[in-house]
Order: sequence, then C-alpha cells, then structure tokens
Amino acid sequence: MPASPVMRVLIAVAGVLVISLAGAWLWLDSLFEEPGTPSVPSVAGALGAHSVLAIFAHPDDEQSVAGLLIRAHERDGAVTRMITATRGEAGTPLPQVSRPEELGIIRHAEVLKNGWALGLEEQEVWDYPDGGLSDADFETYVGRLMERMQAWQPDLVVTFWPESGLSWHPDHRTAGRAATEAVRRLRELDPEHAPRAIAYILAPSRMMRQFGGETGQLIVDNQPAPNMQMPGEAWAKVRGWQIHASQRDYLQHAYGFPTRVIYSLYDKEHYYVVEF
Repeated sequence: MPASPVMRVLIAVAGVLVISLAGAWLWLDSLFEEPGTPSVPSVAGALGAHSVLAIFAHPDDEQSVAGLLIRAHERDGAVTRMITATRGEAGTPLPQVSRPEELGIIRHAEVLKNGWALGLEEQEVWDYPDGGLSDADFETYVGRLMERMQAWQPDLVVTFWPESGLSWHPDHRTAGRAATEAVRRLRELDPEHAPRAIAYILAPSRMMRQFGGETGQLIVDNQPAPNMQMPGEAWAKVRGWQIHASQRDYLQHAYGFPTRVIYSLYDKEHYYVVEF
C-alpha cells in the first residue's frame, strides 16, 4: 500500500533532520582536528622515551595529557611521574562535594587517585597558592623542578606551552615557562642526563576560534602549530572526571555538552614537540 502524502512528508522531514544532524556532527568533529599533523600511536614511544615527567599547575590539568601518560606507561613501558604545583584550593567546585575550606584537601586527593589510575609511578603535589603561581618566586620554582629532574632523569617532559597555557590561565603559563627553563638549564649543565625532549600540549585551534571568544583567539594566536598528534584515550578522561569529583561537571558547564559527547569529538591530543 503506497504511503500517504502525510507519511511521505514525515519521511522526507526525518531524512532532512538526519542529514542535518550528521552534517552538524561532522562539522563539530572537524573543529577538534588539526589536518596535516603527523599521527603517532604514542608520543613517548615515537621519541623513544623511557621516563616521562608531567609538570602542571592544578589537580585535573593532567586530564589534557591522559592519552600520552597511559600509552607511555602501558604501551611503551616507560616510567611516568608528575608534579602538580598547587592543590587547586581556589577552584570552583562543580558540583560542590565538600566545605569550601576543604577544597584543596579534596582536590589533592583527587589528583593522587587519578595519577594512580593513569599508571604514574610517583607524583608530588606542591603547596604553591592556586591562582598565585605566577607571583611565586620563579627561581625557587625552577630550582625545585631541576632537583626533581636530576633525581628522576626524565627523557621527556610534558607541560603547557608557556605563551598560551592551553587555556590562558596564568598558572598554566608559569608552569610551562618554569618547566622549559628548568630543562634549558639542565641541558647546559649536563646534557647527557638532561631531558631530551619537551612535549607541549596544545588546544584545538579551530574549536578555540569558534567557541573560545576573545580568550580562545588569544590562545590560538600565541601557540605554535602542532607537529605531533596521538589518540587521547577518551575513556580515561571520562573516568578521570569521575575521579575528580569536585570538578566532574566542569566540561559540561564550560561547553554545554556532556563530557562523553565532548570526548567523542575531542579524541586526539595535539602536541608541539621540541627535541634537543
């Protein structure tokens, strides 16, 4: 029996909707891509790194490099470690899971738990003030990083690009700048035992231009083009936001989409890698 005119209209409308939704999804997905960037299964593996040190500012910053850390540990057998400069006590809880004065304690515990889940062999959470890392004594901070690098002798350091900090946060930029300076000084002092490469995590430029507003444009204008990309292990990042319970709803609050949806689109990590 042939379809009625009304049914034919409904089928046509449904087809248009499906095509429109598919097109919108493909467009959104394209915003998280960096065409032309060489892809590798693992940044640490591509660089032959046997020891990796991540240097970040806040609990949950490691979410941006979860893919690198997991694959370095599980795929390449590298020793992975991390230093987090602050306890994140000045953050905004999303949702609130504790008394405000206890947020630093909670976030300290969350980053230790997530670090264990990512396979970190060692990690340290320092006591610099959240939101005040850029005001701390830079020489002391660099010196502390150098001491840990000398003790752990990482082949690869992972951090923020100093000029953009992934999100333009001043603490992020300071962490990247201090990590870079620590590596530079160690390369001058003892190049044989100093890190051989730095991998800077970058923000997806198209997405930042589209949705990041003025800050997003600043980030894009102040970061280099990536020269290496790898799978982001989205499943671990979804898990990580559950572990970081005080920040669990951060992505949805910031971008308006559920965390799983965001990571189904944002499924790669983009890096600017400097080798020495």
